[in-house]
Amino acid sequence: MPELPEVETVRAGLESLVIPSAVERVDVVNVRGLRPTGGSEEARVFEATLTGRQFTAINRRGKYLWFVLDDGTAMLAHLGMSGQFRVVDREAPRHRHTRVVIGLGDDRDLRFLDQRTFGGLTLAPLVDDVPGPVAHIAPDPFEDSFGVDEVARRLRARRSTIKRSLLDQTLVSGIGNIYADETLWRVRRHPETPCSRLSQRKAVELLETAREVMSEAITQGGTSFDALYVNVNGESGYFDRSLDAYGREGLPCKRCGTMMVREHFMNRSSFRCPRCQQLR
Repeated sequence: MPELPEVETVRAGLESLVIPSAVERVDVVNVRGLRPTGGSEEARVFEATLTGRQFTAINRRGKYLWFVLDDGTAMLAHLGMSGQFRVVDREAPRHRHTRVVIGLGDDRDLRFLDQRTFGGLTLAPLVDDVPGPVAHIAPDPFEDSFGVDEVARRLRARRSTIKRSLLDQTLVSGIGNIYADETLWRVRRHPETPCSRLSQRKAVELLETAREVMSEAITQGGTSFDALYVNVNGESGYFDRSLDAYGREGLPCKRCGTMMVREHFMNRSSFRCPRCQQLR
């Protein structure tokens, strides 16, 4: 699933291409491109509500992005596992996984594609500049409202472990499995380290390292393992070439040479160095 760096790459690309733009027409090709998924009536409401509006900005929190509309509402998007936005000429052939087509005022289309249909678009009011459906999600490390000292204190107070907490979007948003593993490798921490064992300084270091890792990923267009994640130009990111932990089972640790291991974790996998990242 695209994490913060991938979503930010998409957001920045869209911003350069479609802000500002007028919405001339909307075609819900497949209602599975909307959230919550409805029927033909929900599709008609979406089309009628969005048509005639203006896209004035594109913002992001964690793994969500949204198009700010000129009436004070937003079109919220979650990419799910395989959601993609493409900006193309109106006459361009439609990809078979096209879910929603938004005709812009300059003979171009903004198209939402989704092969696995876990993502979708939602029209929602803004609550303190954030769409209502995601207002419960914590700020991510790149937001001005993210207070690293306060989040570090909340992290240390948890009766949980550090990887579980990094993945908890109500504590800090945007960090997924890939960037959690990369962060923990850099700070030499075992994923099952209890939060209470961290000092305030070490908790701050953990969060700042997560931001550092994701910032590096953004500069490289995110992480792509297949064609399901691409930017608005259809190009893959290349941070996968820089990964130190994730996906490196059986390969030598770049720091000490010990073979990296893969472990079961919350219906997914964790990758770590058994020497550098011991539970202590």
